[in-house]
Amino acid sequence: MIGWSLATSPLLPWWAIGAFASAALVLIAFGAWRRARGTVWRLLASLALAAIVINPSLVEEKRAPQHDVAAVIVDDSPSMRIGQRQQYAAAALQTVTERLARLPDLDVRVVHAGALDPAAPLVDEGTQLYTALSRALADVPRQRLAGAILITDGQIHDMPPPQRLAFDAPLHALLTGQPGEADRRLVVRNAPKFGLVGKTVELAVRVEDLPATGAGGEAQLTIRKDGGLPTIRTVPVGADVTVPVTIDHGGPNVVELGVNAGPHELTLENNRAAFVVNGVRDRLKVLLISGEPNQDERTWRNILKSDPSVDLIHFTILRPPEKQDGTPIRELSLIAFPIRELFDEKLHQFDLIVFDRYRQRSVLPQAYIENIADYVRDGGALLVSAGPSFATPLSLYRTPLGAVLPAVPTGDVFDKGFVPQVTDVGRRDPVTEDLPGLPAQADASPPWGRWFRIIGAHAQRGVTVMTGYQNEPLLVLDRVGKGRVAQLMSDEMWLWTRGYEGGGPQAELLRRIVYWLMKEPELEENDLRATIDGNKLTVTRQSLQPDDSSVQLTLPDGKTTTLTLTPSHGGRSVATMGVGESGLYRVTDGQRTALAAAGSLNPVEMADVRTTDEKVKADVAATAGGIFWVGPGSVPDIRSVDPGRSAAGRNWIGLRRNGDYVVTGVGETPLLPGALALILALGFLILAWRREGH
Repeated sequence: MIGWSLATSPLLPWWAIGAFASAALVLIAFGAWRRARGTVWRLLASLALAAIVINPSLVEEKRAPQHDVAAVIVDDSPSMRIGQRQQYAAAALQTVTERLARLPDLDVRVVHAGALDPAAPLVDEGTQLYTALSRALADVPRQRLAGAILITDGQIHDMPPPQRLAFDAPLHALLTGQPGEADRRLVVRNAPKFGLVGKTVELAVRVEDLPATGAGGEAQLTIRKDGGLPTIRTVPVGADVTVPVTIDHGGPNVVELGVNAGPHELTLENNRAAFVVNGVRDRLKVLLISGEPNQDERTWRNILKSDPSVDLIHFTILRPPEKQDGTPIRELSLIAFPIRELFDEKLHQFDLIVFDRYRQRSVLPQAYIENIADYVRDGGALLVSAGPSFATPLSLYRTPLGAVLPAVPTGDVFDKGFVPQVTDVGRRDPVTEDLPGLPAQADASPPWGRWFRIIGAHAQRGVTVMTGYQNEPLLVLDRVGKGRVAQLMSDEMWLWTRGYEGGGPQAELLRRIVYWLMKEPELEENDLRATIDGNKLTVTRQSLQPDDSSVQLTLPDGKTTTLTLTPSHGGRSVATMGVGESGLYRVTDGQRTALAAAGSLNPVEMADVRTTDEKVKADVAATAGGIFWVGPGSVPDIRSVDPGRSAAGRNWIGLRRNGDYVVTGVGETPLLPGALALILALGFLILAWRREGH
């Protein structure tokens, strides 16, 4: 390809050339006005001299044509899985690429966007087609852009307004759905992020049938918490509904909502929603009752009071009622012991009740002790630290509370030195596994200080996680009804607090006991847990007995897979896998279910799955492009059009033909060589002189 152009290389500055030309024109004009002979020859001589000064030349360019570039962006987002959209998109892509291949001097870039990338961060940004288009054409000069074709369902979440559109070539959209689609969806209007344990939070939801027709109706809303049994309620369609949810435990509380299919459905994926409410405890209310002043009493009090989240009420029985010395009743205590208020009216307001070396002294009537037993069965927590009196007829076990205690006293009290030992099952229990200083070898003795008293007992229920002298049960944990009980068969934990013989992990042990009693998920001894960190899902099974059975994992899109867990430390078995899709992952072993949330539980991609042209209409119109429905319609023809011409018609779309090129070589030929121009100028002047002589 060759191109021609005219160029000049003046010997003088243009202002000097202009002055010369002006003076020559004035003189020639004056000669013409006077009808002087030789004026024409003088004009020709002046032009010849001007040609010498301007030095014109003809430039020859060797040009290499540059192909125009067009982009085809294919939407592979989750909403394209609905119906036959993927099939329509594949058929449209095949037809488009075949027709583009027939256009001369056109390079085509096909980019798939919107698919889930397991290596990418789980960020809920929706379908980013315009971002993909910008990246695909980032290295293409604007003068080579022919246009772009989007094959999509119209659910694009990064289309800029027309005034911010950095794209001046024709933009076309081929929609893979059908006009007038209808669907039912569940919308979470408001969901709290945090809630107090034991309290109720409210969330606002709305069931919508799209497009809204004004007709009401009812729908069945299913509510499931932490993978438990569902509850169903009837709600109106098209109206906000308040759903109360009780926060049962600290940490993540996963709430799943679902609604039955509507009269018209594209997918059921947006008929469900999920959210996580993190349970936090306002303050832990603890009632500590010490049967008599003792060394261990200060340990319990100091550890509990050191936690600012604990509200502690502590009563110590300083003087037994049977002691008669004439002291007036009003002087027996600083304040009256509010027995009825604590053990009848406000008993269930406590999160934990601790009995420290308590024995029957007629301070608590049997009816109130029966209330404590019922409190445990109804979900309360009880911790009993036994002293020597536990082995006597005055034992707390001889009260109605004995029905909920797992360890039965044998009547023996061993005043012998021993180092507390963690049992084999205790090494698998989260309460006692990995205690500070606990050796990895099961037959090795911990480097803890000795205790010197243990109350003989027989564990008839529960789990014995620690033993003492002659393998007597030292710490027994048990579940009773909805509640939990922990029994410590010694009153000498204070030796660890004082650092005797190096002390021991009394603070950590007590913290774990208390939080196990509070049903904290991380301290469950038989549990299935699932957590997501970044793009990695970790499934952990905590079990007191070895369990090598596999678990079933349900992905957010409903597909299932099987995971094999590998034994890890303590009672844990672990399996990990990469995740690349936002949503709720459900793990089950047949008995227990665990849920883990990745990214957004209610992705914007599935908020409205109807095929629409609303999100691309303005940008397509701003670039003179066209919108066509190709599912299941025909694909429009594709033509090349000149810049400034219409780029879309009734059944065709156009790509701009730019005709860009790159100059590969330049040749220059003078139009009037200097010597020839000088000869002509002299010749014209001689002719002018001769004409004047006649």
